[in-house]
Amino acid sequence: MNGAIEQRAMNLLSMAARGRRIVSGAFMAEDALKRKQGTFLLLAQDASEETKTKFIRMAAQLKVPMAELLTMQQLGHCLGKEYRAVAVLIDRGFADRLSAYLQDIPTGVD
Repeated sequence: MNGAIEQRAMNLLSMAARGRRIVSGAFMAEDALKRKQGTFLLLAQDASEETKTKFIRMAAQLKVPMAELLTMQQLGHCLGKEYRAVAVLIDRGFADRLSAYLQDIPTGVD
């Protein structure tokens, strides 16, 4: 992923955190997915293989789009935390915008 897309994604995640449209941490993320509130799953690139396997499987079963994005430190920083391995967007608008950024589709507002 190039730096510009990565920065736009980090800015979007920060806005989602300020708007309380994202949950983070394994317990909260799992709970949001099980309640069918999750619209997009984010995994840190340096998360443990066990965590990745668990959440990739869960996202596939629930048909929730997902991406491995950023490091645990970067993801945590975006969310105002120290480190985060997993986060779930719970807002369709933020999820759609992040998908567009990751596919490098112009959104018309950037």
